[in-house]
Amino acid sequence: MGQTGAETEKVAPGPELEVLEAGRMASMSPDTPCSCDCFVSVPPASAIPAVIFAKNSDRPREEVQEVVFLPAGTHAPGSRLQCTYIEVDQVPKTHAVVLSRPSWLWGAEMGANEHGVCIGNEAVWTREPVQGGEALLGMDLLRLALERGSTAQEAMLVITGLLERYGQGGSCREDPEPFCYHNTFLLADRTEAWVLETAGRLWAAQRIPAGARNLSNQLSIGADISAEHPELRSQARAQGWWGGQGSFDFAQVFSLSQQPVRMEAAKARFQAGRELLQERQGAITAEAMMDILRDKGSGICMDSGGFRTTASMVSVLPQDPAQPCVHFLTATPDPSRSVFKPFIFGVGAAQAPQVLSPTFGAQDPVRTLPRFQTQVDRRHALYRGHQAALGRMETEQQAWGEQLWQKQRDLEREGLKVLQGLLAAGEGSPPPQQLGSLFQAFVERESQAYAESTAPSLGRTQ
Repeated sequence: MGQTGAETEKVAPGPELEVLEAGRMASMSPDTPCSCDCFVSVPPASAIPAVIFAKNSDRPREEVQEVVFLPAGTHAPGSRLQCTYIEVDQVPKTHAVVLSRPSWLWGAEMGANEHGVCIGNEAVWTREPVQGGEALLGMDLLRLALERGSTAQEAMLVITGLLERYGQGGSCREDPEPFCYHNTFLLADRTEAWVLETAGRLWAAQRIPAGARNLSNQLSIGADISAEHPELRSQARAQGWWGGQGSFDFAQVFSLSQQPVRMEAAKARFQAGRELLQERQGAITAEAMMDILRDKGSGICMDSGGFRTTASMVSVLPQDPAQPCVHFLTATPDPSRSVFKPFIFGVGAAQAPQVLSPTFGAQDPVRTLPRFQTQVDRRHALYRGHQAALGRMETEQQAWGEQLWQKQRDLEREGLKVLQGLLAAGEGSPPPQQLGSLFQAFVERESQAYAESTAPSLGRTQ
């Protein structure tokens, strides 16, 4: 269910990319897509007994992000799996997942699985150079971890195992000029969170058993390391980055000594995000996370130059296993002008066709070699409606825009009421047999709101 051509067709690995030195890659055009912000709140930072996860995905301005549901599956022994650029060994069983992903690739920027595991990734550059050649994208690693890990820690170990075996690499955008980076990950489940930061095949991880944490395109794990690659310190010592004595601060040892402008901007976003979380300590809710993701003054809600926040996600993971996890996804750009819609794994969960992009089979520019020589229209139906409605809102009468904004907020509040009902022992919430179809219902209602907002007669009688 929900599988596109990217899941079903084989793609021969492309030619090796040019070896790119890390500092050069990090200092590319200011419009390079290297911004994201991830947040997590673990009780007692949360206002409720739940872990709350959130992410803004900042990508090239015209890139379309789709929301894909994939059911649990079983796979034949010895089968292979085609990811964005390379094949990997498949596992016997995979978990059901919901993914928010750039529609041209196999992996995902953020997502969740049926066991309440959520993951978001971010670009990062370190002293370890970005190597040439196509391997697993960080987004591929994220999806593989969701399909294979039943806890945040287990998903983290999936990523580190795949990283050791296959490495990470390949261009992260649809452009003839390759753009590559290493990755950091924020992983969460019902009981805890993990930060995983990588430098090539090396890595360090930090367990977050309580409190609030955020990531913003930079190494952030210091001396508080919960797990690490067995050769992490020996490599740092061999390169002369660490003397081998005293405290080992991962971020200090592996960060670039000369940070480019965009990385310096990430520092400001990281600090702003941390302050926004601190202001809400003990009172963090889904709504609070949505507000943070909509914060434009800090740059967390990105709209600058050639890239912007193209999709957003907030997940509530109750500590009580009897309560379902609720994942709110936008599937449209700019969370300040989008609707967070609830997705719940359950009976009737299926792909919402309005948020699934078209596929192009063997003619897709990601599959033809050399890659990305042409452009195709990947806009899905909800994206088209959203952009058309916002375009009219910006160019015509202000009253129309206010009506549309009010419809968006009203619909979002309905989704939050569903969450509140589920947390209150099911009081006022939909029956269990309807939970799996909630996302589809909200997408349909949002699509209708956009259709009405662009109708020629809207507002004429006001």
